[in-house]
Amino acid sequence: MADSPMSTTGVFAGATDAVRRHDPAVRGFASDNYAGVHPEILAAIALANEGHQIAYGEDQYTEHLQTVFRKHFGDRAEAYPVFNGTGANVVALQALLPRWGAVIAAGTAHINVDECGAPEKMGGIKLLTIITPDGKLTPELIDQQAWGWGDEHRAQPLAVSITQSTELGTCYTAEEVRAICEHAHERGMLVHMDGSRLANAAASLDLPFRAFTTDAGVDVLSFGGTKNGLLFGEAVVVLNPDRVRDIKYLRKMSMQLASKMRFVSVQFEALLTGDLWLRNAGHANAMAKRLEAAVRGIDGVTVVRPAEANAVFAVLPREVSERLQKRYRFYFWDEHTGEVRWMAAFDTTEADIDAFAAAIAEEMGRV
Repeated sequence: MADSPMSTTGVFAGATDAVRRHDPAVRGFASDNYAGVHPEILAAIALANEGHQIAYGEDQYTEHLQTVFRKHFGDRAEAYPVFNGTGANVVALQALLPRWGAVIAAGTAHINVDECGAPEKMGGIKLLTIITPDGKLTPELIDQQAWGWGDEHRAQPLAVSITQSTELGTCYTAEEVRAICEHAHERGMLVHMDGSRLANAAASLDLPFRAFTTDAGVDVLSFGGTKNGLLFGEAVVVLNPDRVRDIKYLRKMSMQLASKMRFVSVQFEALLTGDLWLRNAGHANAMAKRLEAAVRGIDGVTVVRPAEANAVFAVLPREVSERLQKRYRFYFWDEHTGEVRWMAAFDTTEADIDAFAAAIAEEMGRV
């Protein structure tokens, strides 16, 4: 019988043929997805890598994960790990709606702008969008689309989806979420929260997760991990199992059931058992605040909204942005106005921010 490539200590005994093909000193501000994996997360993955565990979520790590999530979201919470955020959103929304159902969302919502039509094409879900000034819905704005129940010619508005923190870097207060949930529930609608940056919102609000999710009346949550230090993986978290059912079937049907799920679950265990989630998110938020303060002092740069989480939105001359993009990666948010988005991550340093701010000032000096 051939020897196993694993050593007696559980460390892979062979050398790797992989070669580092990037410069780890290069930094960007396009997305917190650009960051690597937090060392504590990598260590957790290695910890789960010895021996065999039952596939498709019957492993001990996924079983324990329920306890971890219930600590943050209440005793009735049910967590279903998935591969990515789009998958989490599609699965969660499908669980809320019948085939004729529609979801009300902000026009800037990720499900509307950045998921290539997946909720509509793959989930069969009609999106009813609303223009908002800051990425946030209100009961009054929701009522622009909350009508037509019983009209067979109109997709039925049966759910509301809000993003926390929003795509524009703003955060809903717990009171704002509660008002939306009460308003929606009174009208027979359920509430989904896209929480790809939920940790950043919690750090900004200085509140536990459940204060603006479970306790505020949210029915189902897409919980993000990749933007906060995970290698990959998000989770659909059912907060109200009386209203949200059949996630496990929808997850499989939506191609979001991981065979080696333990490697997703153990990452969330490492992130959520202690305070790693808060350290990572709090640091990213602080770096965004540092950048916001720095660029507000540069003539010709206009910060268009407060940096409440880990994003800074600004308007500056297009030619300046295009020159800056040759030095640092970031995206235009609005091609028409020239608005750009700069994102900080858990591994962004003060030196990174200071160097970027200096580059902005230098390029503005050439206008």
